[in-house]
This record gives sequence, structure tokens and C-alpha cells, in this order.
Amino acid sequence: MVLCLLSTLFISCAQNKLDANAIHEKALTIDTHCDTPMRFTRSSFDIGEEHQAPKSRVDLPRMKKGGLDAIFFAIFTIQRERTPANYEEAYHLAHQMIDSTQKAVAQHKELASLAVNASDAVSIAKQGKRAIYLGMENGFPLGKDITRVEEFYKRGVRYITLAHTKNNDICDSSTDKKGAEHNGLSSFGKQVVNEMNRLGMLIDVSHISDKAFYDVLEESEVPVFASHSSVRSVCDHARNMDDAMIKALAKNGGVIQICILGSYIHPEDTTSENYLQKEALRLKYNNWNYTSDEQRKQAWGEWRGLNEKYPPVLPTIADAVDHIDYVVNLVGVDYVGIGSDFDGGGGLKDCVDVADFPKITQELVKRGYSEEDIVKIWGGNFIRVYNAAEAAVKS
Repeated sequence: MVLCLLSTLFISCAQNKLDANAIHEKALTIDTHCDTPMRFTRSSFDIGEEHQAPKSRVDLPRMKKGGLDAIFFAIFTIQRERTPANYEEAYHLAHQMIDSTQKAVAQHKELASLAVNASDAVSIAKQGKRAIYLGMENGFPLGKDITRVEEFYKRGVRYITLAHTKNNDICDSSTDKKGAEHNGLSSFGKQVVNEMNRLGMLIDVSHISDKAFYDVLEESEVPVFASHSSVRSVCDHARNMDDAMIKALAKNGGVIQICILGSYIHPEDTTSENYLQKEALRLKYNNWNYTSDEQRKQAWGEWRGLNEKYPPVLPTIADAVDHIDYVVNLVGVDYVGIGSDFDGGGGLKDCVDVADFPKITQELVKRGYSEEDIVKIWGGNFIRVYNAAEAAVKS
């Protein structure tokens, strides 16, 4: 009898694993945010070679291993003082990152292709390749020039995260220690939102203040999304979205892409050596207000060194799926997805890189999510929003 029960249990577990793998393979899987392009401008990093976490979390071989069909590479620029010189530096850096990303993908055209339309994810996946989309994290490279929205759109950028960790000319940030500057979206920010609507460019509300979020919903004529944000009721962090915001986003038809960065998934242990040392580092670099690119590189090198010397205690996939559960219970399964923030801080104890993504599907299956639900979470919900933005393009 015991042997029979054990045999039944073994078969059941094996079947669950088989089902999870089959579902993961069938789903159109999309990660809506990673910061890998920063590597292309600073080193000889080859995206066609397999690397090791935690120093690198995304490359084409590991995307294939993890069954990841498409990913958004962030064209990221740090927010600096808004001077003409810094505007130009950010503008040129953004173009440099686009150039280097396009070059990196072109060197491995048998493995990946650049994507610009929602439908490209499916067509590229059918070729057995990875679809590489471009997003812009922080609207700082726009400066105060509205024509740059279309300029970057023509270069392949398909979403703009309106702000980053500090206020810019578009809107207030959720984490600027100086507080609100525009009381949400600025007048220029409203122009940016309208221009993005006109072009069919996705509006990303991650990183922006709560008031700016509501201003964007009021201004935009199409659904918007959060490329990498989690749930404030589960983890009380300003970067996460509260219940009212998630409900408003769902009513708008948008989607929140759960970010698997540790401090957005579970509150940090503020007594740990890792946390204390990083706080000291933050103060050393004046709240990350870098005076030069060299200083930024130095700071990131010290940050990585701290993680090696004092390894952080990271949350798990189960903790991250708690955020998915919360959104599903609050507004339904049609309004949640996944944006890892890999190579920009993202990573869990048991999900260290894109090769581990099938484990998330296994956890979803374990919790009773249907194949239809999982297909929505891994890409279907986001593609719905993307299609809506494209369909509303103004001629």
C-alpha cells in the first residue's frame, strides 16, 4: 500500500513537472525589462556566449535554455542635473546604447532578431530565434525636445519609462528624496504622453510617482503598463503599486509586470551587513548623484563587490508569485505579467537568470493556475496592451 501511494505521488509530481514544461514551451514568454545593454557600451560582452550569474543574467543561450521568446532591452540613462550639457550627454549615450545593442544582435542573427511590432514576437519565435525589443528607461534623453520621442521611435524604441529614481522634465519620480516637483506629470510630460499615443509607443509607469501615475491614466487614450513593478501591499516600497493604483491600471486595461528585484518582493533586512554597507555606499556617492561616468562605473564595481563579500539574503520564486497571486485576487488574471529587471538588480534565490524562468511556470502550476492563465501571465496580457497601443495610432 505504501509503495502504491509513493508510486502514485511520484507519477503525480512527474506529471505536474511535465505539464509545467509543456505549458512553458507553448506560451509566448516575454520579459518586459532588463538592463543588459549597459554591458554593450562598456565591455566586450558577447550576448551570443553563455555567461554565469550573478555577474550576468541575460544572454541568448540562456534565453533559449529558459524558453524565453522575447525580451525588452532597456536603453537606460541615469538621472543627472538638468543642464544642457547633461541633456546632450544622455541623448548621445542613448543613441550609443541603441547602436551597440543593434550591433550585438546583428552579430548573432541566427539566434536573435530585433523586433518593433507586437506581432514580431510570434513570427521571430517561429523561426526558433529570440525577439529583442528596445525600451527606454528614463525619459531624460528627450531633454525638453518633443521631436525626440519620434526620433527614438524611428530607432526602434517601443516604450519609455517616463522617469527613473529622480524627478525629470516629464514627471515626478516615486523615489526622489526631494519630493514632488511637478505634482505629477508636467506640461511637457503631457505632450510626451500624447506624442507616444500618436506614435503607438507604449507608456511605462514604473518608477513614476503615484500622482504622476494617475495623471498619465487621465492623459493617455490607450492602456499603459508598468514594465517592472510589484505590489505595495505585499512589500511596502515606494516603487511598488498600491491596491488603488492596480485597480485603476486594470480599469485602464493595462498590466503590471511583477519585478523580481529582491527589495521589491520582500522588505529588506535593514540590520544586515549587506544593507548597512550599501547605505554607506549610497551616502559616499551622494545618493547616486554621479559627477562622471567613471565615478558611476566605480560605484557599480563597489556595489558588486559588496554583494560578493556580504551576499544578500534574497526572496524566492514563491515570494514573487505571492505578488502575482495578490494581483489576480484583486483584479483578475488579465492584468499581471513579469518584468525581471535582470542585469539591473533583479534576481531571486532560486531564479538567478533567464535560464531559471521555467521554475516560475512550475510554481504557477503548483498553485493551480490553468494553462490559459499562465499563457496570459507570461506574455498574453502584455501583448494585448501592445496591440491596443498600435491599433490606436493617429495618422
